Amino acid sequence: MKLNNRLFVTLPALALVSVLGACAGMTYQEKGTATGAVVGGATGAVLGGGVLGTAAGAAVGGVIGHEVTKPK
Repeated sequence: MKLNNRLFVTLPALALVSVLGACAGMTYQEKGTATGAVVGGATGAVLGGGVLGTAAGAAVGGVIGHEVTKPK
């Protein structure tokens, strides 16, 4: 049981560090696109539910994030 609890805390923390480390070399626009996709996916999951709502939200959010962070 103790090992299970340790894995429950360690694995998500490791995943978070890996994801944040991968963002280090991204441009401002790439970060905006990724952020938009995550927020859009979460919103689509809440509003639409299921895989289709999540995918549609992520696609729309990614496009919006990409366009909003375009260099001027």
